[in-house]
Parts: sequence; structure tokens; C-alpha cells
Amino acid sequence: QVTLVESGGGLVQPGGSLRLSCVASGFVFSMYNMRWYRQAPGKEREFIAQITNLSRSTNYADSVKGRFTISRDNAKNTVYLQMNSLKPEDTAVYYCNARNALYVYWGQGTQVTVSS
Repeated sequence: QVTLVESGGGLVQPGGSLRLSCVASGFVFSMYNMRWYRQAPGKEREFIAQITNLSRSTNYADSVKGRFTISRDNAKNTVYLQMNSLKPEDTAVYYCNARNALYVYWGQGTQVTVSS
């Protein structure tokens, strides 16, 4: 059974930081590129960041570039999203996503709320 379980969300003040984690199981983690997406209320789900399977390449949405960092630990089957300088507009449910040429898997999401 494939599972992706996100954690680390919560309430943070503007300018603060959070680190999200996503633990994978049920597939060969090191053979999948990993992404983070987010979905704010009333908006479509949007791409945030991607890291390739062996961490050779990352890319980011313009809205988070320079503030968020994606990383992974293949030994722990875990992908991370370090979020710094958070803004109220970063408030959303954050989802991790695993993909290769054949399959795409999604986690259940973790809520991030940026508010004073």
C-alpha cells in the first residue's frame, strides 16, 4: 500500500518559519521525483517545488523562490520543505506528491496558516 504522510504544518506568524516533512512508504522512494503543492481556499492546487530522485536538481515556483527549500533523504524515505519568511498568502493546505513516468501519488495534506 502506497502512503505519503505529511506533517509539520501549523499556525505561524508572518516572517516565521516551518519545516514540512513527508514520509513515503509502499514504493521505491529513490526512483521517484518528489514535489510539494499547495491549495488555498477557493483556489486551484498549485505547484511549489520539485526535487529529482537523486537530488541533482530542484526547481521552484516564482512565488516561493528564495524563501522555500526542498530537500530529501532517500535513506529515510522522506522529503522536506523548509519554509522561511512566511507570508499570509502562503496559507494553504500543503501536499506532497511522488511521480515517475508511470505513477503519481498524493499525500493527504497538512494545513499551514500564516497569521498574526
